[in-house]
Amino acid sequence: MNQENQQYPYEPEFSLKKLLNDRFNDFKYVLQFKKTLALILIICALAGAFVAWYKKPTYTARLTFVVDDSKSAGGAGGLSALAGQFGFNLDGLGGASGVLAGDNVEELIKSHKLMKATLLTPYDSTTAQTLADKYAAVYKLDNKWLKYSPDGKIIRFPADDKHNTRLQDSLLHEMVILILDSQFGITKTDKKLGFFEVNTTMKDERLAQLFCTRMIKQSTEFFISTKTQRLRNNVNRLSLIADSIGKLLTRKTYSASAANQDILDINPAYTNPNANIEVKERDKTVLSSVYAETVKNLEASKTMLAQETPTVQVVDEPELPLTKNKLKYSVTIPTGMLLGLIGFSFYALLTRKRK
Repeated sequence: MNQENQQYPYEPEFSLKKLLNDRFNDFKYVLQFKKTLALILIICALAGAFVAWYKKPTYTARLTFVVDDSKSAGGAGGLSALAGQFGFNLDGLGGASGVLAGDNVEELIKSHKLMKATLLTPYDSTTAQTLADKYAAVYKLDNKWLKYSPDGKIIRFPADDKHNTRLQDSLLHEMVILILDSQFGITKTDKKLGFFEVNTTMKDERLAQLFCTRMIKQSTEFFISTKTQRLRNNVNRLSLIADSIGKLLTRKTYSASAANQDILDINPAYTNPNANIEVKERDKTVLSSVYAETVKNLEASKTMLAQETPTVQVVDEPELPLTKNKLKYSVTIPTGMLLGLIGFSFYALLTRKRK
């Protein structure tokens, strides 16, 4: 077959005028069902109003803090700030590439371990409830997990209980997943600065405030403890050594003083007492030198510990009343009517094409 004589299917040319006419005809077709359309709009408006009334409000707690770690900046602080203006991150050049440096603080605060520790803190001083108990009650998890309880009682989380059961750990794990999914977030307000903002959105106002503040407290303690653990261990070790040497030096001082007093009543012909005094004086001198050097090293280690300890300063704390997130009727009613109009229009046009 000759390809030149092959017939191709006819393709009409694109016309913007025809396209607009077709859409206008579709619009006129939908308007033919005025009564049905009005009924759908009324139903959808009532549905939108019901959603705004039924949906419980949430509360958002915001906390801003800053991490000041001068030792991690090193000599590349100026270079990092300059590179940050162009979208580059050079924190690793100045020694800030550790596990607890830079943007790693965000992942630390979102860790499951710290969130579980925060949930197990007391809710208030008047009740034995913990944040986990309150969270389970607010989000109906206590009744949901009641079927898994072996004794038929609601699962509780005592604050002083260090060993949780398998069932308690499972429920805590589900709480952490729900919180990380949409209720908790941390962002860095500016890449060039060390400011972080933590947001907690929950259905209970007091619960959101307590979880936000205590989460930062748990993270701060863990952050500082891990950052300075090696130096703190060295300071503790030197403190024990200095205390031990100090006690020995005190004993040697009293012993040498007693020997000097006893020699006054001894016959000068005997030389052993004199030698005994010299030995005790020598031991006292040696211990004094060792004690002085140990105390000097201890003070130097304390100074290094103070320099290496990062500062986590809370700038803005969440205060009551918190920001209330409530669906407004002015938003839900028009949204419901618009969705109803779109849905009915599609249904009417599809059924017309089928006919």
